[in-house]
Amino acid sequence: MSNDPAAVFQRGMELLLAKDMAGFIALFADDAVLELPFAPPGQPRRVAGRAELHEYLINYPDLLDVREIRDLIVHETRDTEVIVVEFTASGFVVATDQPYELRYIAVLTIRDGQLVHYRDYWDPIAAQELLGGGLVRS
Repeated sequence: MSNDPAAVFQRGMELLLAKDMAGFIALFADDAVLELPFAPPGQPRRVAGRAELHEYLINYPDLLDVREIRDLIVHETRDTEVIVVEFTASGFVVATDQPYELRYIAVLTIRDGQLVHYRDYWDPIAAQELLGGGLVRS
């Protein structure tokens, strides 16, 4: 697996688009942390360890059918293990077949080819509106 953070992120997006959540989750280290600072009340702001990540992410394609990742910008940092990415995800809300489009900014730390920390910034109000107030997963 690549040690290049941008390549690891790109692979993650390919797996997400392929709806291969097991493969996506496998990109995370056993002790990885996913932080969701803007998560709405009742939703986790921190998911730690691969088992919790699996529980949180495995059914993502049942909620959102992501068809495209675009407007991708990768910002390198002084720390060679850390990148900041901006992108737009679009597709459909599975329950309603309504269009889905949301802008994301994420800070990723990749060590030894694995995601060890993923801080995900997204608009929970827009997400809840798109999902009709339902469960929000970034």
